[in-house]
Amino acid sequence: MTDAPLVVLDACVLANFSLCDTLLRLAEPPRLFEPKWSEEIIWETIHTLESKLGWPGPLAAHFEAELRTHFSEAWISGYDRLIPRMTNDEKDRHVAAAALHSGAAIIVTFNLRHFGREHLEPWGIAALHPQSFLIEVFRQEQALVMAKLNQQAADRGRSIPQLLDILRGTVPDFTALVSGTISRE
Repeated sequence: MTDAPLVVLDACVLANFSLCDTLLRLAEPPRLFEPKWSEEIIWETIHTLESKLGWPGPLAAHFEAELRTHFSEAWISGYDRLIPRMTNDEKDRHVAAAALHSGAAIIVTFNLRHFGREHLEPWGIAALHPQSFLIEVFRQEQALVMAKLNQQAADRGRSIPQLLDILRGTVPDFTALVSGTISRE
């Protein structure tokens, strides 16, 4: 267990591979947050990767196996009894229930309309767009985020500007913030 905040990553975020790679690197030691998800979130992720993004089954299965190997403590279970108490969008009540059960105060999702503030605040949970989450993490731990982004770029055989170009379509304000920081160095 760490002192890093617990954060539920929704399926829509995990299925965006470059963004997912960035987020999971920030969750590796030294952790900037501790990721959480449920079997249902992972099922939705794998379903999206295969049916909507055309990933072959073995590649999607390998991705899931890697999550289980490297983030074995991320899985949340035992939250089913909380689902009926959630008042957010019915399709995503399982995500809010998993967050509540795990003690996560943040859900990172593109689908903010399914997680209205009025539905989450009573439980002490907030839903954040990945861009808002990354900007906040960057502002708190700029040097560590830059080190992890540089490593991600190197591992992918890219420069940091090339990595930021890939992420720009998903999290443009975050990439602009990072780019601005690089240009000032």
